[in-house]
Amino acid sequence: MIHFVLHDATDSVAVVVVEGVQAGQTLNGWVMDEDRFVEVVAEQDIPIGHKVALRDHAVGELAIKYGISIGKVVAPIRKGQHAHVHNIKTTRW
Repeated sequence: MIHFVLHDATDSVAVVVVEGVQAGQTLNGWVMDEDRFVEVVAEQDIPIGHKVALRDHAVGELAIKYGISIGKVVAPIRKGQHAHVHNIKTTRW
């Protein structure tokens, strides 16, 4: 089963595509541009359509999705944690 999808191998976050992801669960992800699979252990419950961190992120770093920045990290995010608007903010404003 595929639990998350990332479009570009350089992505640092990926979209959860199933319901019911729970902390402690091993997640399988598909790297679309390379047609390969990766695993991450969920550190938190993550809702469908939200993102899982694929690596640790420090405050001030950029979160990468689709191979481009989607925002700046405003609170530390560990690999496997829920990455969303509570810890990533747009760089547009």
